Amino acid sequence: MAAGARPKGPVAGVYYIDTGDCELVPDQDNSTGWLLKINGVMSSHIDLADPLFLDFEYMRWIAALVESRWSRDAKPKLRTLHLGGGACTMARYFHAAYPEARQVVVELDGKLAEYVRGWFDLPKAPLLRIRVGEAREVTESLTPNTRDLIIRDVFAGAFTPTPLTTREFTAHADAVLAPDGLYVVNSGDAPDLKNARSDAATIADTFEHTMIIADPAMLKGRRYGNMIMAGSHAPFGDDPVLARRLLGGGVPAHIWDDAQVRAFAAGTPVRHDPAG
Repeated sequence: MAAGARPKGPVAGVYYIDTGDCELVPDQDNSTGWLLKINGVMSSHIDLADPLFLDFEYMRWIAALVESRWSRDAKPKLRTLHLGGGACTMARYFHAAYPEARQVVVELDGKLAEYVRGWFDLPKAPLLRIRVGEAREVTESLTPNTRDLIIRDVFAGAFTPTPLTTREFTAHADAVLAPDGLYVVNSGDAPDLKNARSDAATIADTFEHTMIIADPAMLKGRRYGNMIMAGSHAPFGDDPVLARRLLGGGVPAHIWDDAQVRAFAAGTPVRHDPAG
């Protein structure tokens, strides 16, 4: 589609964006589903008829973890920061799960943000604001103790950009969180798990309590994939409902507690910003 076009509602095709191109593809298995590819890489899935449907397993794991910390029945007014926008799938989910939440999605690509607003039935501000900018710069600009939940889901290719993975950045995220807040990252890695160990070491160096959620093959270093890691200054506790929920779905997942996370990261240097 020509640059500058702004369709209302999803229309299949390739679109020019600030960082390259994206493609909107109908889900062949779901008449109300859409897939979003960015520069040829699968990024997001949205079901227009059901915001609580999450097609990607790692997003289901994030939702289960958050709902274990904050019951939907309590209707908390979660203050959530999403680093990485895509189709705003998680923000749309949390709006349905927590109608009184206030959410900010940070998206680097301004043109993509415009398209997503036009394609999908996203909540309006102040319930959901899309802020165009670089995730680290935005995080560092925020007032301390103003978010309950931060989700880092930013990728350049197979990995998260290094400036968003360092101890210094993680400390900024920690400062923005409330004392009992939750920091969640989507950590992508190869079977050697080198990147995942570094992420785990950095999060464990910042937060008193940690957790990893992933499928057994990923935990054993048998495939490329994603781990969900979380850090908090409040204990996660032992939630049997969360454990059972993670065992459901197409890709059952296991939980590593704080001791297992720290053992996994043992001997791995904490990742820091370059000196100088």
